[in-house]
Amino acid sequence: MNKNFRKSGRFQEKSEFDSNILDLARVTRVTQGGKHLSFRALVVIGDRKGRVGFGVEKGKDVQIGVDKATRKAKKNLIKLPIVNETIPHAVYNKFKAAKVMLKPAPKGSGIIAGGAVRVVLELAGVPNVSSKIVGKTKNKITIVKATFEALKSLRNTSNTPVMKKITPVDNTKKEVENTVAKTSKTKK
Repeated sequence: MNKNFRKSGRFQEKSEFDSNILDLARVTRVTQGGKHLSFRALVVIGDRKGRVGFGVEKGKDVQIGVDKATRKAKKNLIKLPIVNETIPHAVYNKFKAAKVMLKPAPKGSGIIAGGAVRVVLELAGVPNVSSKIVGKTKNKITIVKATFEALKSLRNTSNTPVMKKITPVDNTKKEVENTVAKTSKTKK
């Protein structure tokens, strides 16, 4: 276990995920009582082994916003297929005004991408990939969402969807009974 010693005398375990704050903005909401100031944070996390996630949250303080976004990113993790040190096939996706194209690249070429797409692919751990932001928007949030939609649409060579949202396993009695009932019906 790697532990870091802080000045306050507490031990903190090192996280399994690397994180990157892509966007930090000061936003205000004007109400009848006056202006309410908060901070919006876009955080991307990944383990550099095929799992990556992102979160966008607001908080009254910068640190609160970043912590909330990191927690949301851990809940929205996806696992992507890496075949021969690259993605299995070319994919093009659009989210609002952001358009992103991802293509497999030969070994040794590295990550050929710019901006938010590069950060997502680095934290995902894809060693060789080529990408292009085709849309005209510079909004990092929509570019990250378009990149994640493209990564979710990746399929393995057997043409079956690989991308599944990683959720905690909850085997309640009712779910187990439903599964047993479904399998018994299909066998007949």
